[in-house]
Amino acid sequence: MNTNNVRLIALYLPQFHPIPENDEWWGKGFTEWTNVGKAKRFFVGHYQPRVPADLGFYDLRVPETRKAQADMAKEYGIEGFCYWHYWFGNGKRLLERPFNEVLKSGEPDFNFCLSWANESWKGFHHGLLNRNVLIEQLYPGEKDFENHFYDVLPAFFDKRYITVHGKPLFEILKPFEIPNAKSFIEQWQNLAIKNGLSGIYFVGQSVNFEDYKKILEMSFDSVNIIRLQDFMRFGRSFPVKVLDKILNELFGLPYIYNFKHAIKKFSGPEDKDLSCIPTIISGWDHSPRSGKKGLIFYNATPGLFEQHVSDILNTVKNKPVEDRIVFIKSWNEWAEGNYMEPDLKYGTGFLDALKSAVLKIQF
Repeated sequence: MNTNNVRLIALYLPQFHPIPENDEWWGKGFTEWTNVGKAKRFFVGHYQPRVPADLGFYDLRVPETRKAQADMAKEYGIEGFCYWHYWFGNGKRLLERPFNEVLKSGEPDFNFCLSWANESWKGFHHGLLNRNVLIEQLYPGEKDFENHFYDVLPAFFDKRYITVHGKPLFEILKPFEIPNAKSFIEQWQNLAIKNGLSGIYFVGQSVNFEDYKKILEMSFDSVNIIRLQDFMRFGRSFPVKVLDKILNELFGLPYIYNFKHAIKKFSGPEDKDLSCIPTIISGWDHSPRSGKKGLIFYNATPGLFEQHVSDILNTVKNKPVEDRIVFIKSWNEWAEGNYMEPDLKYGTGFLDALKSAVLKIQF
């Protein structure tokens, strides 16, 4: 059981090292820093480009970088990283090297878990202005699910792996995309028990709180709700929506909103449920990847962020410590303006705000 007041788990992007596939799709040497470096300002005061401070433009093949990240996260009260895990079916993996090296080397001595990013790479989310598929997510069937299980089993047995009630936490990005997800979960639960585990704690991720109960009915233990789009859905009047569309389509501007207003929609009543894991959102600016199609929350300051963190912590403070889990989106999604790592503008401001909010909450 975790002994801290709250279990903060930060989503972690491993795309900060070159791979052959990205070389082919984007050009030799492409990493996420390529997107970060080409970012442009769309309006006066737009905070772009973002430049990392303490950790620099790092390469995740370097063990010292991974250790520095872990040391920093631990210092500010984060329990562990949740590494995005890419399994496209038929044994196809991408971006697996950083985590594999962490697992094999035993370093850094910092907790972790996995989140299966089970989606095809296509569209503007990956920097395209079209819907072309770069690589397709496949679900070949039970044998592939079994092979997938045994691929991650060594991680489940690692002493650093994050558990909930004695079960390794495994998140799934797109629960509804898995054909008969309930059968998949049952298969993995049986394989877990067969291999000496007490089971797996399955977390389904959702961007729509309306899907909360549906996901639980699919045999997930809990749901991680990311309310990033809730301001777009519920925080704008009809005239504002019309104006936004005009500005986007006629003048080529992204969708631009004040972080101060957006954070009011980042939490909801479901977050208080034992079977719900709320999300802390450290900011958002997708324009480095998607240009005018992007969503930007400007004025994301450490002060506003601390207010948002406090709101989220208040939703979980009455839960048992073991279930007092909060995901942070994210540790290092630099091309989405969604990171906790220090930058040249705010330094460790967001990490300081996180720590301050945790210390102020009466658990």
